[in-house]
Amino acid sequence: MRLPHPLYGLYERRLAASLPADRMPRHVGVILDGNRRWARAVGESAATGHRAGADKIADLLGWSEDVGVEVVTLWMLSTDNLSRSADELEPLLRIIEDAVTELAETRRWRLQAVGSLELLPVRTSDALRAAEKATADVVGLHVNVAVGYGGRREIADAVRAFLRENAEAGSSLDELAEAFDMEHIAERLYTKGQPDPDLVIRTSGEQRLGGFLLWQSAHSEFYFCEAYWPDFRRVDFLRAVRAYGARERRLGR
Repeated sequence: MRLPHPLYGLYERRLAASLPADRMPRHVGVILDGNRRWARAVGESAATGHRAGADKIADLLGWSEDVGVEVVTLWMLSTDNLSRSADELEPLLRIIEDAVTELAETRRWRLQAVGSLELLPVRTSDALRAAEKATADVVGLHVNVAVGYGGRREIADAVRAFLRENAEAGSSLDELAEAFDMEHIAERLYTKGQPDPDLVIRTSGEQRLGGFLLWQSAHSEFYFCEAYWPDFRRVDFLRAVRAYGARERRLGR
């Protein structure tokens, strides 16, 4: 329920002040879901919904900075989404290109493209690589932009990389099978070298991962929000962080 202003502002401030400073997530993954349904609900086109969702991203990154998050992973387009009709997919890709370029131009965050860029149109993959290059020296919040991303494909890519590297070194199949370890996958993921996500947020009320960071989220906490992504507010983000801080993290133990 939306609280009326100024009561909403007072609640938001109290919520922010109540967050446990010693239990903040380092890495937050966000599944930006509900753009099309939001658009239908307000009688607009899917492209309008995707643009509204893109306009929300900078807000989220600012909120993340405010509470000390170090890494944010944004799932903007899955490999499954690439099978959408050209009428929807092409405008969506243009919106993603514009959004990533605009984020890079702020020079506020370091961007990294994660996903199967070879599956994307050249114009889109070029825009992602350009944003990554333009912000490579930025110190601060690290933002993974997951476009053309699928968790199963990421794991398969990691295994393929391991096999290729060792085959080139002359290792036999039996030697590879004997030596293979979980770390060999972790070291070849798109997010290698980064902390695994502590908190994964999905908007729009859907309560499933859908293939997002399958390997990395083994010990993540999950938070499902009813709001469609364009309607996601700072108070929704703070509630997710508060819920994370209140949980007892067992980490498989």
